[in-house]
Amino acid sequence: MIIQLEDAKYKLTNMRADIAELASALRIDQLKAEIAEDEKTTTDPEFWNDAENSSRVLQKIKQKKDRVAGWEALRDKLEDAIVLAEMGIEENDESVVHEVESELRDIEKEEERQRIEVLLSGEYDRNNAIVSFHPGAGGTEAQDWALMLYRMYTRWGEKHGYNVKLVDWLDGEEAGIKSATIMVSGTNAYGYLKSEAGVHRLVRVSPFDASGRRHTSFASVEVMPEFEDDGKIEIRDEDLEITAHRSSGAGGQHINKTDSAIRITHIPTGIVVGCQTERSQLQNKETALKMLKSKLMEIKERENLARIEDIQGVKNNIEWGSQIRSYVFMPYTLAKDNRTGYEDGNITAVMDGEIDGFINAYLKMMAGKKQ
Repeated sequence: MIIQLEDAKYKLTNMRADIAELASALRIDQLKAEIAEDEKTTTDPEFWNDAENSSRVLQKIKQKKDRVAGWEALRDKLEDAIVLAEMGIEENDESVVHEVESELRDIEKEEERQRIEVLLSGEYDRNNAIVSFHPGAGGTEAQDWALMLYRMYTRWGEKHGYNVKLVDWLDGEEAGIKSATIMVSGTNAYGYLKSEAGVHRLVRVSPFDASGRRHTSFASVEVMPEFEDDGKIEIRDEDLEITAHRSSGAGGQHINKTDSAIRITHIPTGIVVGCQTERSQLQNKETALKMLKSKLMEIKERENLARIEDIQGVKNNIEWGSQIRSYVFMPYTLAKDNRTGYEDGNITAVMDGEIDGFINAYLKMMAGKKQ
């Protein structure tokens, strides 16, 4: 057992260099200097006159402080684990072996998480994410698959401490959903979830087929960053078709059973957004408009267009050949990403939101392409 302690101590002491290098990658010293400068601006009485700007600055200070605190906590945890290992070796105390090994695993996992965070350097990576789910052709089976994906990403968000809010919901005909949208709020929500945008393929024996045949279904996941409404995006009233309707039911307690739900169609592009979870029709309309602006901005950025008006229309191909990932339940169990080659045979865990391996593999791949 003491040999295990020696081995753990060796790995921990070697990690000192990794943690120091991580500080450089995270720009810890630079962030500390920026925090001091930012906090100076908050002492100016004029600073508080602009509530919107002051709120934005305070949010940025908090984000920087959180990153510094996270790295310092990791550094301290490493040093404490090394001391514990050294004490165990010196006193020939085998009782601390499991604790030291557990600390080592936790430190390695946290170091990997923070290193992945370095890759989130995109302009909108720190933003909240708006995630929508749409079934492909195939009726009930595809609609049920869209619901399964909705649950998967909801669970992923909740496990990572994000606030997941249902925004819109349209029931399937017999089961599942025709569409749903969630807002995932928290630092780097979009940076992580942007990897999940695309068509997802399911292979299983359908519970809706009495003959017990295998079915292949498709559903798309759409991911957009929530943009700050800075007035740069102007949408003409005549380009909008706005309808009110009664909220759909399966959202449970999150849905108001009134005619306050709003659906907005952007006529020039055919983009449709909806909201039905706010307390009033006006609030639903404001949220839906915010989503529409985010969607237009995301398309504009992705397609490198000069103006919002240059968007031609929405192209949805939720079908064979366009999928980013396959989930096989039968005859074997495997989730495999077509872009990175990353795979996981524990399909139950994947559907329960354990998708960090897929996300991290994508971020590493994209970082490699930029080099």
